[in-house]
Amino acid sequence: MSAAGPMPAAEERVAWLEATLEALYRVSRVLSRSLELRETLSEVLRVLDEECGFNRALVTLNEPDGESMAISALHGVDAPIDPDIRWRSGEGVIGSTQQRSRPLVVARLADDPNFLSRRGLFDGEAPFIGAPIRAGHETVGVLALQPSPTSREHLDDYAHFAEMVANLVGQTVRLSCQVRQERRDIAEERDNLRRTVRNRFGFDNIVGHTQRMRQVFEQIRQVAKWNTTVLVRGETGTGKELIAQAIHYNSPRAAGPFVKLNCAALPENLLESELFGHEKGAFTGALTQRKGRFEMADGGTLFLDEIGEISASFQAKLLRVLQEGELERVGGARTLRVDVRVIAATNRDLELEVEAGKFREDLYYRLNVMPIMLPPLRERVEDIPEIARFLVEKVSGQQGRPLSITDSALRILLHHAWPGNVRELENCIERAAVMSEDGTIDRDLILISGIEERVTPLRGGGGTVDLDDPGLDERERVIAALEQAGWVQAKAARLLGMTPRQIAYRIQTLNIKVRQI
Repeated sequence: MSAAGPMPAAEERVAWLEATLEALYRVSRVLSRSLELRETLSEVLRVLDEECGFNRALVTLNEPDGESMAISALHGVDAPIDPDIRWRSGEGVIGSTQQRSRPLVVARLADDPNFLSRRGLFDGEAPFIGAPIRAGHETVGVLALQPSPTSREHLDDYAHFAEMVANLVGQTVRLSCQVRQERRDIAEERDNLRRTVRNRFGFDNIVGHTQRMRQVFEQIRQVAKWNTTVLVRGETGTGKELIAQAIHYNSPRAAGPFVKLNCAALPENLLESELFGHEKGAFTGALTQRKGRFEMADGGTLFLDEIGEISASFQAKLLRVLQEGELERVGGARTLRVDVRVIAATNRDLELEVEAGKFREDLYYRLNVMPIMLPPLRERVEDIPEIARFLVEKVSGQQGRPLSITDSALRILLHHAWPGNVRELENCIERAAVMSEDGTIDRDLILISGIEERVTPLRGGGGTVDLDDPGLDERERVIAALEQAGWVQAKAARLLGMTPRQIAYRIQTLNIKVRQI
């Protein structure tokens, strides 16, 4: 409906109402399509011009500081939006509308003392209607409209209509603000989770300063930069999964998924379904379609533990995925492409397996692009005190109380052979912590946890302990002598320059458990 000319009586009144209803309908549809406010509000102003003849219009919204308003949408003005234009409460007709928080109607804008003609946004000869935009009980902006100069006698109708549109805009603004805040909260939570994950699985979580471990750290740092396939090798309990996590979370794929699978935990038929997925009805019990681990890891990393346990027939299927990046779900005919970095791990001697024909040579070379060998704990005993203190802190967090470990307890840990590697050490620390009433893990608690008390050369090799070593306390010196004497007390006494009676007294007072050999 054009706003030009005098408003006719009954029949044209009906036409006006129909036009405003159509305008409200179109405005509501525009507002429901998107929460991108600038584009949406510009479209709203265009609709108001087409349906009701508001050929100049703008929307202002509060700035984040809450001290001023800026233009979010402008219509009918050839110049682009000036980002420096601001209104404070009570400033100009826009600021006055916000301050009074109710519609402002001016028959001739130039007659209003608050009109800021220098900004060139409005026609001073035309009427002006300002409607506050409310979100809840707060005025968050202003909808400003100008009908044609010939429409002054119907300004109350225009003002009522402008207020309805402003209310619709206010609901959208409130929803948009809520969505923006939720997005910020989600982004902050995501960033916090990423920081937490990187701290948990980063380099700082891998403890060790021996030469062997420094080499491992350098390999991890280098290989993390690329998509190279990695084969982590080492005995059970050396922390192969921890290495895989450190590589993933310090790589360009860190934002993608880290998916893991123990290949030894499943029979071959289930392993294929687990890795490649299956279609509905592919086998008994396949009630729905299911993605496999390769699809789940798309864009990220797949960690295949105990890779040396898979059968020869399955090795061929795995090789194709590694070579081509393609797979089919079990029971499916459609070829799927995946972008997955594979990190495999094994405690087997794959070279011997290849020679024996138990492991495909081509798969071995496909996996062994970048091998990382983890030394067992017994070959880096110098790291044991640091690892033990790290594990004590970890258990402390789990138990929610402060824990500490004594030097005498650490000395016992230093001389254990650790066939179970770091996993065994962690179990020992946790058992001792559970038994500690005051939070101190001492020598007796370590012994209760199942570790046998010994004093042996730190680097192995079958040598003897220097009984004059100042680093040994009296208890350790007696135990070392007994170890070297095959637990024959008379012989141990001679090594220490004692009488049999003296060493028997030491064994009793130092609470040394005599071993029978």
